[in-house]
Amino acid sequence: MSRILVQKRTFGTLRWVLIAVLLVATVFPFYYMLELSFVPIEQVLLHPERLWIPIQNFTLETYAQVLKPEEDGGQGFAQFMLNSALVAIAAVIITLIVSVPGSYAVSRLKFFGRRQISALFLAVYLFPTIIIAIPLFVGFSALGIRESLATLVLVYIAQTIPVSIHMLRSYMRSIPESVEEAAMMDGAGRLRILWKITVPLAMPSIVSTGLYVFMIAWNEFLFALLFLAADRDLWTVSLGLSQLSNGIEVSKTVLMAGSVLLTVPIIILYGLAERSLTEGLTSGADKG
Repeated sequence: MSRILVQKRTFGTLRWVLIAVLLVATVFPFYYMLELSFVPIEQVLLHPERLWIPIQNFTLETYAQVLKPEEDGGQGFAQFMLNSALVAIAAVIITLIVSVPGSYAVSRLKFFGRRQISALFLAVYLFPTIIIAIPLFVGFSALGIRESLATLVLVYIAQTIPVSIHMLRSYMRSIPESVEEAAMMDGAGRLRILWKITVPLAMPSIVSTGLYVFMIAWNEFLFALLFLAADRDLWTVSLGLSQLSNGIEVSKTVLMAGSVLLTVPIIILYGLAERSLTEGLTSGADKG
């Protein structure tokens, strides 16, 4: 018994040590990035070893410089963030509008080739993105619509719809069919069942899928570089941050401020989505 107790206590202690190490390894880089974004570059050069900010050295000038338009001596990140937000929100809305009924059809309706279509949704991700990047670049250039945020939205939709349907399909299959059969006996059609019953029950999965699509559209760089590099006014925040990191005259504190602006919206949305997921699952359990 004493040996089992010793092993239990040892592994219990090691578990918390491992959790602490992983937590530090995850949080510390973001903390240091956040700290550098509030410090003048002169203080960083004088005290690069500091892990905290003296209150007298605290400044918001780095964020002002990042957000101000280029004509005012800034980096124009306010416009970049607006462009990214418009593209990401449009991609999320259109993807979910297509993916929700598509995943319902694949999970509930019986039609010829249903299994093959389901497999094709994942087969899209067997090929590197660069394979479709060049044909899309040539095709959109020939059509004269390459330098456009709407074109970027179309690309993101094409990328995210297959995996979104796959994600939602798996969750919708877990919803009991007896609930829908009872609604059919009451005279409800497929569309009414979808929007009144299936969608509310699948809301946790829909929220997580929407967050996934938003993260892809917000952070994506390759297609933004291919389609928008020639027009600075259309740059997204990831493209702007890449160009910022290549600038020799740009201080690292300004670069860190830009990195924080790229990262924080995703963290905030993840926190909100996690709450929505928890509430959705809990409310479903209460109604059961």
